[in-house]
Amino acid sequence: MRNMERFLKDIEKRAFRMAQLATKSEADALDIVQEAMLKLVTKYGHTDAQEWKPLFLKILENRILDWHRKEQLKSKLFFWRKPDSQMDKPVPEQAEAEDHQFDPAGQLLSEQMGQQFLACIEALPIKQQQCFLLRCWEGLSISETASVMGINHNSVKSHYFRANEKLRQLQQTLEDEQ
Repeated sequence: MRNMERFLKDIEKRAFRMAQLATKSEADALDIVQEAMLKLVTKYGHTDAQEWKPLFLKILENRILDWHRKEQLKSKLFFWRKPDSQMDKPVPEQAEAEDHQFDPAGQLLSEQMGQQFLACIEALPIKQQQCFLLRCWEGLSISETASVMGINHNSVKSHYFRANEKLRQLQQTLEDEQ
């Protein structure tokens, strides 16, 4: 069970960030990650440790998609309510603070660029967003990403390509505005 604890501790921050980007809510992201972790432990705790990462990411992906489906249903049922478009305040990254503790200008620039990049990722459609995060942040292969997302290899390639193109366009737009 110690191996499972180490695995969950290692992946929790990245999983939380993925869920937070998808939901734009700390509370919802935390719920999604906790549910995914609980399901992994209860249903797949007995499996080989090498299978945990793809299983966990598949569970997380499904939880995020379930959350989006529920939100779509809520927006149809409660159409008169305004959606909350403000993302909760992000969790501060201790490692980032340590990297730039002697360079305030560098730290400010790094934080601004990080916020712009996250804003670009948030602007992507959910499938492109998840594909990009699984491929870039988690380092999954095309076939692993296809398995986690439940789509074919060509769809992964298309979503990933489109995500990269949109991120380049959004980044260029942000740079032009400055």
